[in-house]
Amino acid sequence: MSALFEPITLRELIIPNRVWMTPMCQYSAEPEGPLAGAPRDWHFAHYAARATGGTGLILTEATAVAPEGRISPYDLGLWNDTQLEAFRRITRFLTTQGTVPGIQLSHGGRKASTDRPWKGGAPVGPDAHGWQPLAPSAVAFDERHPVPTELTTDQIAEVTDRFAAAARRALAAGFEVVEVHGAHGYLINEFLSPHSNHRTDAYGGSYENRTRFALEVVDAVRKVWPADKPVFFRISATDWLDEGGWTPDDTVRFARDLHDHGVDLLDVSTGGNAAGVSIPTGPGYQVPFAARVKAETPLSVGAVGLITEAGQAQKILVNGEADAVLLGRELLRNPSWARQAARELGAEVRVPDQYHRSV
Repeated sequence: MSALFEPITLRELIIPNRVWMTPMCQYSAEPEGPLAGAPRDWHFAHYAARATGGTGLILTEATAVAPEGRISPYDLGLWNDTQLEAFRRITRFLTTQGTVPGIQLSHGGRKASTDRPWKGGAPVGPDAHGWQPLAPSAVAFDERHPVPTELTTDQIAEVTDRFAAAARRALAAGFEVVEVHGAHGYLINEFLSPHSNHRTDAYGGSYENRTRFALEVVDAVRKVWPADKPVFFRISATDWLDEGGWTPDDTVRFARDLHDHGVDLLDVSTGGNAAGVSIPTGPGYQVPFAARVKAETPLSVGAVGLITEAGQAQKILVNGEADAVLLGRELLRNPSWARQAARELGAEVRVPDQYHRSV
């Protein structure tokens, strides 16, 4: 059997193959009103297509735990029961296709309240459904973004509770995996990195203090998430800064801490927290960071970043660099990438009865 199409068991959850869909914002929810943040027909069709295409695990786009945690006013959220009910339609269908439904829970922090990328992606104010962003420190992401409001310790506790509440709703909505978003310059990542965290209290300064909020969120989510279901954590393994940022060494150290706090898999990405940095992108450019975590810690690892070819994905797994691969843009281009890869590798993947004539 091809390594790419071997099942993987995390806790008691069996995921049928190692081809997973990474979270990708669609910016297609209602920004205000009773259906704000709820998935719509677009989201159903988007995820359903990748499920019928053979993807083993689908992680929904960054789903905000609070209205002010949305990256844009058009993002999904899970802070009320209307959103919960709307998600059930998606999880039910994914499950019927043999795909495991997962959700990424997020808070945008200082990079929240921005417009849709095809509208320029600039920060927006109340006149365009926006709001004042929150962050660990009153430090703007770049010259375009407003200076955020620094969170008080009471507000930090409230955000932690919001993650737990969203995880409870995710479970009720039928999700089998929950991922805490700690990457790409959003709130948890902002706390982790000294580049964005200038606090002098218990949540800033030392490594232990800067990781405190992230671990409190993980503990709160793990407490409400069933013991037989896995928790993932997405991390930016480096800020791509020469100094003053989060580093690969920090990531390895933190991965061990996450394991001790009940995280089952580290979803390894990079960047997003520092503006204007140079990132050496290329095929599989983030895989070495995942490989190091896998080699030096007990955590399972997912690799992401310009993974586009079946042979490339297979090699990552055979070489022991990761336990699964997460595809983004390639799954936008080809929703049936898993079926195509299975044909190329001489493997098998579930095909809907309605599509058997295509086998």
